[in-house]
Amino acid sequence: MRRDEWHILRDGGSLTMARHLPVRFDVAARTVLPGRSRLRMARQVRQDLWRALRSLRGFSPVVRVSATRAGLVVTAGGRVEGPLARSAVEARIDALLSDPGCRTRWSGWAS
Repeated sequence: MRRDEWHILRDGGSLTMARHLPVRFDVAARTVLPGRSRLRMARQVRQDLWRALRSLRGFSPVVRVSATRAGLVVTAGGRVEGPLARSAVEARIDALLSDPGCRTRWSGWAS
């Protein structure tokens, strides 16, 4: 697989973007955002997730986006090969998903 290629799995109303298969969430956080495009949302969240956690050794991002009546349910996280301070990493992911600037940009991109 080339560096810029990602696995995109579609299952009913869900879309999952991952670098490696099988998909594994060793760490994760969840939020609901407005938007219509699951793929666009997944790409934007994945990029910011990678930027936030690229210093975490062995990290490989995974983003799952599901369409619901309330909006797009985004689960962001991924697999980690090696030692892990799970609660600290999940707090960083949650902080990213709660960032008002990111949320506005992601929702606008996915409209």
